[in-house]
Amino acid sequence: MTERPAEDTKVISRRIDKLFIGLASAFRFVKKFFQEVWFPPYEFKEFIRQCYQIGYNSLPLISLTGFIVGVVFTNQSRPSLAEFGATSWLPALISIAVVRAMGPLVTALIAAGKVGSSIGAEIGSMKVTEQIDAMEVSATNPFKFLVVSRVLASTFMIPVLVMYTDFVALMGAFVNVNQNELVSLSTFFVQVFDAISFLDITSSLLKSLVFGFTIGIVGCYKGYNSTKGTEGVGKAANSAVVMAMFLIFIEELLSLQITNYFRQM
Repeated sequence: MTERPAEDTKVISRRIDKLFIGLASAFRFVKKFFQEVWFPPYEFKEFIRQCYQIGYNSLPLISLTGFIVGVVFTNQSRPSLAEFGATSWLPALISIAVVRAMGPLVTALIAAGKVGSSIGAEIGSMKVTEQIDAMEVSATNPFKFLVVSRVLASTFMIPVLVMYTDFVALMGAFVNVNQNELVSLSTFFVQVFDAISFLDITSSLLKSLVFGFTIGIVGCYKGYNSTKGTEGVGKAANSAVVMAMFLIFIEELLSLQITNYFRQM
């Protein structure tokens, strides 16, 4: 009877040790990124290639999702406003919701699934096939080439994709509003821009930068530390998506609190 509690204590202790070891490893990884990013050589070609992979190749999925978000949110909001005879407020409501929260969050979650898993799987496969070791032997800095370029590309491209998603979502909302309320394009966008402020746009772009950095650094960390062959590559891609989404939700909550604080000042 006394052996079981002792075994449970050991299991809990090992899990706690593993947690803190993982946090320390992640901290060292992020620290190394900030040490490497400021010093040459800079991998401009790889950075541009990653921007193309993250940005251009994500446009079809982002376009479809953003348009659907605009249409669906407009349809869901109309009955509530119609009860108060306030359907004319739809453009303002949609612009606030899309710019402040839905645009950045939807884009980041899609990118976490598409970009994060791709980065984790790509670097993970290079790790298990010892391509990273080969790069070190050939006097190439694999961390700068693989990690720094991808993290910078995701940090730069996610805000661009967010602005594009906002535009597509608003166009989807306009199509729906135009069909039901016969509102012109100019009138729609006048109401859209009247409803949002400089703080809304700035906070949206700033948290998009944080989302992009999170997606890139998590994908690179999981891939760079993958083990156990092809099984490890799959786990790295899956854990990169899960961890990135988890952190994005936490960052969204924190950014909301910070933005509300400045809005009330």
